[in-house]
Amino acid sequence: MLRLLNLLPLLACGRAFQAVRRPRHSWTLNSGRDGSAAAMTLLFDCDGVLAETERDGHRIAFNEAFKEFEVDTVWDVELYGKLLEVGGGKERMTAHWDAVGWPAGFDTEEQRTTLVKGLHQRKTELFMDMLRRGEIPLRPGVEALIGEALEAGLKVAVCSTSNEKAVATLVETLLTPYASRIPIYAGDMVQKKKPAPDVYNMAAQELEVDPRDCMVFEDTAIGLQAASAANMACTVTKSIYTEHEDFTGARRWGCFVFFL
Repeated sequence: MLRLLNLLPLLACGRAFQAVRRPRHSWTLNSGRDGSAAAMTLLFDCDGVLAETERDGHRIAFNEAFKEFEVDTVWDVELYGKLLEVGGGKERMTAHWDAVGWPAGFDTEEQRTTLVKGLHQRKTELFMDMLRRGEIPLRPGVEALIGEALEAGLKVAVCSTSNEKAVATLVETLLTPYASRIPIYAGDMVQKKKPAPDVYNMAAQELEVDPRDCMVFEDTAIGLQAASAANMACTVTKSIYTEHEDFTGARRWGCFVFFL
């Protein structure tokens, strides 16, 4: 969401969306498939879309948790970027140690599950502390878009693979004026995380909206795949870690993608 755009009408299934740049901090939202602005629903991913949380938030919190647990693991910027190909923090740790070997003393499945669960819980606490200290700001234009959307009567929700508590803390801390009006659908609320469409399917069902009337905001290829599988349009706003990701297959997946 670098710069602002005019989201023109959400059209019937199979017809393209259009995006037009507008002056900074001036978002205009128009009608949905039935001609009503309220027909639109905006669904935001969290990490990398609402805020640049991965490199300077989650990664740092993971490393601090590893240190506290005396686990000999450090995720540098480059390595963590590669690990983001795996959706979900617990899944990310498991995939990493499955590949490079588990820390000494964690030989059984039960021990490993306990370790990952404990580390992720502590990582989430550390990450939420960073948010409360104001160390992670919103990306430019996010608050303007969400505020105008809600004022126009549109439904807005956050759909993330992250822990529900972490997402809720981000929304409550950085989007305080709107937090009570933004439902959260998180990775620990569904069976499968992105690139599976579960979290977007849940949002459509809970909000009682047609997936074809939803605009998803994502920053990753796996997020784009999840939106596509849910039959939703997707706007890609590249983040620090995804600026070089290949989205050229987007039209093959049936999504219309705009790089903002």
